[in-house]
Amino acid sequence: MKIELINNKKVILETDGSKKEIHPFWLRERVAESEHLDPGTQQRLFDPATMNFKIDIDEANIDGDYLNIKFNDGICSKYEIKKLSSEFAGIDNELDSIEKIQWDCNLKNIKNFEYKDGFFESREMYEMLVSFYQYGFVIIKNIPTKNNFLIQFGNSIGSVKRTNFGEHFDVKSKPNPNDLAYTGLHLTPHTDNPYRNPLPPCIQILHCIENEVSGGYSTLVDGYTVSELLKKEKKDYYDILSTVKVRFRFIDKDVVLESWSELIHLDQNKKFKSVRFSTRLDYVPILEKK
Repeated sequence: MKIELINNKKVILETDGSKKEIHPFWLRERVAESEHLDPGTQQRLFDPATMNFKIDIDEANIDGDYLNIKFNDGICSKYEIKKLSSEFAGIDNELDSIEKIQWDCNLKNIKNFEYKDGFFESREMYEMLVSFYQYGFVIIKNIPTKNNFLIQFGNSIGSVKRTNFGEHFDVKSKPNPNDLAYTGLHLTPHTDNPYRNPLPPCIQILHCIENEVSGGYSTLVDGYTVSELLKKEKKDYYDILSTVKVRFRFIDKDVVLESWSELIHLDQNKKFKSVRFSTRLDYVPILEKK
């Protein structure tokens, strides 16, 4: 992705071999100087609706990593080219630019993180989140088990969402369960809560408080790797799973939760976003035979 100028009056974006002009109004709306954008809140100090509807570029030049523009309404602004390119690529922040890493059973030597005082404000916390975005999971050791500390840890990342199971889900066998997770049954790989819309949790945290039995080991499967492999080797299957909506339903005596979704969920750029997969809860719709 590259930005260039034509006659110092048109800003051209080149991507994948094609070129298109960035509209002057789009650029004018994004002026970032302190008199136009509050430095603290990053909110505009002007109303774009009051701007001259015919915005043109009087003069533009590229200075290293920056694009300088003077508009026909007298406003001058300096843009970081990398930031402009990121917005056109659909990247909203630094974490969005992190490349996902595909992995399988051969994955070794992944870093395990260790909780300690001051962890929430440390570089280690940042590296943990980056690792999570790369691999889709992360292992953190020695998180305190007292006073429901897991909730405090969850709130350090985002807001903990309360569900019909409560603020947290205590995984243990109990009589008359309303979910198979409360039993000793073997569960195959799946994604939890696929019947919710929008799908939570965005990040699920599993905290081992106590384990006095043998067996019951957890397994992980990388939905991203599986999806990308399917797209490469069985594109027609991939297209079905990423376009046909399946019904997911949860029922107990107090609640009915239902959602329709593709098993492979793509973003607005048709790139992998998430997987919903649970053979205990999905119901394939009636489809015409082709």
